[in-house]
Amino acid sequence: MGVLEAAESAGAAQLSGMMVRSPSGLAFRGDFAASHGFRGFRDRGIALRRRLLDPLLLASATRAGARLQEDVRVRDVVRDGSGRVIGVETDGGRTVHARLVIGADGLRSVVARRLGLARTASWPRRLALVTHYTGVADMGASGEMHVERDGYLGLADVGSGFTNVALVIPVRGARMIGGDPAQYLERWIARRPHLTPRFAGATRVAPVQATGPFAQRAHRAWAPGAALVGDAADFFDPFTGEGIYAALRGGELLLPYAFEAARASSARVADVALAAYDRCRRHHFAGKWRVERLVAAAVSSSRLMNRAARVLSSRREMADLFVGVAGDFVPPREVLRPSYLLALLGHI
Repeated sequence: MGVLEAAESAGAAQLSGMMVRSPSGLAFRGDFAASHGFRGFRDRGIALRRRLLDPLLLASATRAGARLQEDVRVRDVVRDGSGRVIGVETDGGRTVHARLVIGADGLRSVVARRLGLARTASWPRRLALVTHYTGVADMGASGEMHVERDGYLGLADVGSGFTNVALVIPVRGARMIGGDPAQYLERWIARRPHLTPRFAGATRVAPVQATGPFAQRAHRAWAPGAALVGDAADFFDPFTGEGIYAALRGGELLLPYAFEAARASSARVADVALAAYDRCRRHHFAGKWRVERLVAAAVSSSRLMNRAARVLSSRREMADLFVGVAGDFVPPREVLRPSYLLALLGHI
């Protein structure tokens, strides 16, 4: 049984598209698979809690031959006299040698920081408060984004009656959280008349976790003897829900280059392979990165967001394209065309 089949057996939700509500209250909806004709590996997205997804991915990796060491934290990379990475140092002071070190250790990647590859952008500076609820009313087969002037709230059915709730706010608002992210989240929702009734009978069933700030990017995804993948290499903003897809797709892109680097006859040959991976990754994700920045600009401006909602609510074919790109069903070039952008944002 593959990971996707196992996820469905574990009660994953299947999402058909996305609804986006603008600060003015106007909303639009789009489907991943629509009349535009583009298709992914299936016509619906899969949403599943991480506490269920992570063991499925781990089991798949161990079946493929990976060896697991639990309760081990990497605190540094180990280099030889030339500065080449030859392994990692754990929090117990043990050195683990490797032909290739892959930093897949998330937004606060130790590998990326120790190699000096991590870079934090000055804009947009946002953080997220994330938790799960049960009993949120009127959850359908679409994910939801509720954009307000002081942040946005994402809702998604993740199966078995659970709803993922993620509030993203500017970093400058962090001081208002005051050490109680749960209270901040609940008060934020309570101030929205369109959301309050839906949470009236809901129960929060997990702690509220804070993560961020976002807008992290490595200026390159490799160093001699090491490579970065997933959030360790890039995480800009969670609006278009990149995380899991980008990590898994990035791993697929890295695989042949990692194999070549690990088997290389010399350091120079290995470095050529890792540099080629970085070029491949940039080429593959470049369009989506441009879309992410356009979306971030719109979300940061009520005027832009309201204008986009007016257009997309009346042009379903354009909404389907946008949602398809957000869900990685449609190539980004379809919404980066001048004709699309002019129709979406022109005459403001």
